[in-house]
Amino acid sequence: MFDKILVVCVGNICRSPFGEHLLQKKLPHKKIASAGIGAEKSGLVGKPADSMAQEVSKELGVELNEHRAQQLTSALCAQYDLILVMEKGHMEALTSIAPEARGKTMLFGEWIGRKDIPDPYRQRREAFDFAYQLIEQAADAWAAKL
Repeated sequence: MFDKILVVCVGNICRSPFGEHLLQKKLPHKKIASAGIGAEKSGLVGKPADSMAQEVSKELGVELNEHRAQQLTSALCAQYDLILVMEKGHMEALTSIAPEARGKTMLFGEWIGRKDIPDPYRQRREAFDFAYQLIEQAADAWAAKL
């Protein structure tokens, strides 16, 4: 049913790339990608994952060195069956970009108490460790559900 999954955050350089690659590892038979609500506005399109994101994810067995940020678009949303956002506020932002995608959008942290996954960008290592721990718990829960 949900064979194509899009993981969304703001810049597509910290949370969503880790969520994408972690889900891909856990669900190898599914097509999984990621995008950012504000990647274009922030000048991040085509940029690699944040260096701290790469470091922390590598320690957790997930390589992000090939990742390049992309902007969330209505056309991109149309290609996916399920869209997972990192924070409740992202649903509203996504809906302003692609109103038709609202019905297939859920929180990445849906099955771990509907938790928002905080943005670790430009924060200390501990913020990445915390966010990535939540992403890992949520990815395990999604893998079990799907």
